Amino acid sequence: MLMPSRMKYRKQFKGRIRGKATSGNTVAFGEYGLQSQEKGKLTSRQIEAARIAINRYIRRGGNLYIRIFPHKPISKRPAETRMGKGKGAVEYYVACVKEGTVLYELKGVTEELAKEAFRLASHKLPIKCKFIKKESAETVEGEA
Repeated sequence: MLMPSRMKYRKQFKGRIRGKATSGNTVAFGEYGLQSQEKGKLTSRQIEAARIAINRYIRRGGNLYIRIFPHKPISKRPAETRMGKGKGAVEYYVACVKEGTVLYELKGVTEELAKEAFRLASHKLPIKCKFIKKESAETVEGEA
C-alpha cells in the first residue's frame, strides 16, 4: 500500500480539487498513458488495484510508471461516537487528481496490449479515464 513515510503534519483539512491539471498532463516516461477525464480522489488501494490489473495483463512485459502518489491523509471517527472530542484518526491516504492528470504510463508494449491493460485498470478506478499516446517531437516539427 502506498503511503508517505514521513509527514510534517499528521492530519489535513478536506480541501477541494479545482481546475484542470497544468503539470503532469502529458506522457513523459512511457509511450502510452492513462489520463483522467474528471477530478476525484484515488485511494492507495485503488491505485494498487489498477497497478496489479495492468501488470497481470501485460505479464510483466513492459515498464509501468505510476505518476500519482497518495499524499493526503483522510481521517475518520469511529462509528457511534458522540460529537466533539476532536478530529478522528488517519484511516487511509488519497491522491487528489485533477482533470487531465496522467495516472499511469506504459513503455515497451504494443498499442493494443497497452489499450486493453488500461481499459482493465480504468474499471478499478472511480473516475473516467482515457487512453493517450505520446506525441513525438519529430512528427510535430516535420508537419510544421
